[in-house]
Amino acid sequence: MATKKKALQAAAGAAGGGAELLAIEDVFSTYLYTGNGSTQTITNDIDLAGEGGMVWVKPRSFAGAHVVVDTERGADQILVPNTTLANTDYTSQNGITAFNSDGFSLGSDTSGVVNYSAATFASWTWRKAPRFFDVVTYTGTGANRTVAHNLGVEPGCIIIKETTAARSWYVYHRSTGNTQYLNLNLTSAAATASTAFNNTSPTDTEFTVGTINGINNSGATYVAYLFAHDPLGPSGDGSDGLIACGSFNSGGSAAYVDVDLGWEPQWLMFKASSTATSWYMVDTMRGIATGGNDPVLQANASYDESLFSGDYIDVTSKGFRLTPTGWNSLIGPNADLIYIAIRRGPMRAPESGTEVFAVDVDGSTNNHYTSGFPVDLGIYKSKLNAYSWSWSDRLRGSYSLKSDSTAAESGNSLAVFDNMTGWADSAALTSEYPSWMFRRAPGFFDAVAYSGDGVAGRTVPHNLGVAPELIIHKCRNSSSFNWYVYSANLGVDYRLVLDTTSAAQSGYGTLAWNNTSPTADEITLGSWSNINGSGNTYIAYLFATLPGVSKVGSYTGTGAQVDVDCGFTTGARFVLIKRTDNVGDWLVVDTARGIVSGNDPFLSLNTTAVENTINDVIDPYSAGFSVVSTFPYWNASGGTYIFLAIA
Repeated sequence: MATKKKALQAAAGAAGGGAELLAIEDVFSTYLYTGNGSTQTITNDIDLAGEGGMVWVKPRSFAGAHVVVDTERGADQILVPNTTLANTDYTSQNGITAFNSDGFSLGSDTSGVVNYSAATFASWTWRKAPRFFDVVTYTGTGANRTVAHNLGVEPGCIIIKETTAARSWYVYHRSTGNTQYLNLNLTSAAATASTAFNNTSPTDTEFTVGTINGINNSGATYVAYLFAHDPLGPSGDGSDGLIACGSFNSGGSAAYVDVDLGWEPQWLMFKASSTATSWYMVDTMRGIATGGNDPVLQANASYDESLFSGDYIDVTSKGFRLTPTGWNSLIGPNADLIYIAIRRGPMRAPESGTEVFAVDVDGSTNNHYTSGFPVDLGIYKSKLNAYSWSWSDRLRGSYSLKSDSTAAESGNSLAVFDNMTGWADSAALTSEYPSWMFRRAPGFFDAVAYSGDGVAGRTVPHNLGVAPELIIHKCRNSSSFNWYVYSANLGVDYRLVLDTTSAAQSGYGTLAWNNTSPTADEITLGSWSNINGSGNTYIAYLFATLPGVSKVGSYTGTGAQVDVDCGFTTGARFVLIKRTDNVGDWLVVDTARGIVSGNDPFLSLNTTAVENTINDVIDPYSAGFSVVSTFPYWNASGGTYIFLAIA
């Protein structure tokens, strides 16, 4: 599927006379894996064999070295960012053995640095691509010289390592300028030296090196990794920007610092340039929890993830936020910091429901629920016992909310999202607890964590790319507020309440959404404490209709069979239904538990009730689903209903 998408995009670019139309999923991947001490293939859909690039691997569960390989030097030629070591031929250790068209391969790794059995690892892959990333090798001359590159835009950051001798890594960053350098393997602040880059800024075709031995020693060989600064992208409006290299000040000891990139990041590396600090690395696959602990690695050190535990940073819909209790404890107030930020993906809309939605009725086999994709929202519920629902998401981390209750979020150690093909971590995930799993994707689903300010007309950016048709809000830190729901089928003046059976109620448009319908870029909030109280924190889940993948719609009951056309070809795998003109539960059915021509097991999001298995409520219908029950919650004659269906 991913290869097909890339081919179509490349063809579209060629047809238009332009370059390949890139999305971040084409050129960057954070891929987490567990070592097996044997052989394994890391399939991250990045074409290293054909396009070239770089792979960076770091053990997560033990204090092991960082390892960098690239297609210019070869898979078996490693460098270690946290040391001064020269290039090491790793062929005999059988580590990273090949660059593939969709990732890379690992061997038995006798030294254990990239594939130690049962250890956990993080890998970050950059593909060579204009406006994003390039790898260049050159031989030093000992005299000021230029080196050509293929970014097509000015580099925002260049990381250089001599490969023939044990020397420090040298770093140019656009924010510190062409008269200063930093060292990737050291904590020291930026140093001034005209001999580093000859006081010359890089251009869109070349960069300049001076006479420092670590950058341009006569006869020595070097590799340079070039990161573009292109937050606005070729469109100039940020819709296709992939990478940013910038700076900010950490502020006072009690200050939050917001950095606007124009898009939401998935990977960040920070370093204070004005004082001695580590090079801190965070990413959303390992976890950047909004209001929770963030796993941190250091490019200049071999420490594992356990060294730090704190709320250092939050991602936002348009950038990131430094927390006063987090980064200030590592960096200190009023420090100047530089960063590299890479955009979150996917940036392309999915082509099928299976790419972004799954149900697993028994996660006990592998101690996690299996989806086939990284999960952004995971929901589970006991179908045999009257236990509450649990809603967890990647943005909030190891916390849960209950859709049958007004309760504030609470900690949930089971809610773990560092899995490439599922979520959760417990041997107790038996068939009693089915899970419904969603991936954020343009046109389908998005999640936004935000803080309330009590100001009517306040807007909250999102990345759905289309106007949401169903929005579910919940206050995270207070038990005083219900779950409030906007439905485009009802209009902005109406509200629904997810944790009750109540009918839609009018007269809430100004209080809840400032009488303003959501757009493709933002939702507007009123002054209502339920969804925008000053000092409170919230989560919002946004759904939309994506042809062939999802449908947000409505129907009118007849008391007889109602065929609901969603535009699908193989029927709906998931259906959520709510009656709006009268009381009714929020009913959930899915094909994993049974949408058949017979009794259909269903659960209600607003109650702790066990699964009902004694009613025939929905039948399969290739274009969507058929409602056959005459029960008022499903199909009362003249009753009005909204639904969310996923193919």
